[in-house]
Amino acid sequence: MEYAAKASWMSALGRGFRRLCPRCGEGRMFSGYLTVPETCPSCSLAFEPLRADDAPAYFTIFIVGHIIVSGLLLVQKLEHPDDWVQFAIWIPLTIVLTFGLLPFVKGAVMGAIYASRAGRQQHPAE
Repeated sequence: MEYAAKASWMSALGRGFRRLCPRCGEGRMFSGYLTVPETCPSCSLAFEPLRADDAPAYFTIFIVGHIIVSGLLLVQKLEHPDDWVQFAIWIPLTIVLTFGLLPFVKGAVMGAIYASRAGRQQHPAE
């Protein structure tokens, strides 16, 4: 079965965001919260070359930071709540959004890495 022709950049990114294998779209990309198995259970794609490292954390904090800071400033301008109310709202929301988005962003980053390497031909080891 030819997978590379089916996996465009956007489809690999979308499959990764849904935490599915970027090549086949059927196998689960994670065996735990952020734990990646060695290969896809459906198509045997090796996940080791798709190392996302710290990029998902940076992108997640970037997204969450924009949401939280915008919301905090908007609420402060419109309602002027006490500081303890702001802390009670935004600190838990920051934690929930960060841990909630992280696996999806990691999957999307891994999908983007797969798509960027999909067109390259593999040269045999010399």
